[in-house]
Amino acid sequence: MTDKFDIILLAAQRTGVVNPLAEAHQVSHKCLIPIAGEQLIARTLQTVTSHPGCRAVHILIEPDGEAAVRPVAEKFARDDLPIHFLQSDSNIAESVILGCKNATAPFVVTTADNVLVKHDSIDKVLRSLNDGADAVAGLANKEDILGIHPKAQKGYYEFRDHGVANCNLYGIRDSHALKAADIFREGGQFMSNPKRLVNAFGLINILMMRFKLVTVDGAFRRMSKRFGIEIRRVPLADGTQAIDVDNDRTYQIVEAILEDRVKDLKI
Repeated sequence: MTDKFDIILLAAQRTGVVNPLAEAHQVSHKCLIPIAGEQLIARTLQTVTSHPGCRAVHILIEPDGEAAVRPVAEKFARDDLPIHFLQSDSNIAESVILGCKNATAPFVVTTADNVLVKHDSIDKVLRSLNDGADAVAGLANKEDILGIHPKAQKGYYEFRDHGVANCNLYGIRDSHALKAADIFREGGQFMSNPKRLVNAFGLINILMMRFKLVTVDGAFRRMSKRFGIEIRRVPLADGTQAIDVDNDRTYQIVEAILEDRVKDLKI
C-alpha cells in the first residue's frame, strides 16, 4: 500500500483578475487572506504537511505571488518535507501537469483555499488509488453539505441517485493518469459555464447527467471510458469537505466552522 505522496497545491490567481475577496481583506493574493487568525494557505499547509504520508509540497503560483507566499509557506518545510515553488500556467490543467512532472507519484491535488481539508479525506483518496484507480475526485453528497449550512454551496451536480459537489481534492496515481488533468483544462468552473462542462465530459454524458439518467458512479465509468483511464469518485461523508473559500459567503461559513459557531450563522 502506498503510504507516501506529494501534494500539488494550486495557489495562483486568475491572470489579470483582481480577486475581490483579497481586495476586501487588503492582501495581494486570496491565499493570504486571514481566517480565524491564520492565513488560508497556512491553514491548508498545516493540515497537509502534518499528514504522516506527505513527502513534499509543490506550490503552483505566479511569480509575484511567490514572493508574498514563500515566507508563509517555508515555515512548514522540514528536512524530510521540502516545499517547492513552481510558476503556474494560466490554464489549471497545465499547472497540474507541471506540478506532477516535478513531483513523485502518487499525487494529491488540492487548492490553497481548501482550509477544511482533513487527513481522513486524504487517506480515502490514497486508499482508492491503492485499490486500482488511476485518478480520483473527492465528492460530498448534497444532503451532507446542506447539513452543515444551507448556503454552503450554490449549485450541485444532480445525478439519478445523489446530488453532489466536488471537494477540490483529487488523486492521480502516476504520469499515465495525467490524462485526467484534462478535466481542468476548461478552468474547472463548470457550474457557471455549460460549454466548459461539455468540452470536458462530452455532450452525451452531460445530457445523461442533465436528465438524471445516470448514477454518480455510472457517470465516472463513462468518464473513464472517455479518458481511457480508471477514474473514480471518493465519497466523503463530511459535508465540510466541499466548502472552500470562494467568496464572502463561503468565507463566513468556513470561518464559522473553524470557530465552531456555524449553527448560529445567519447569512
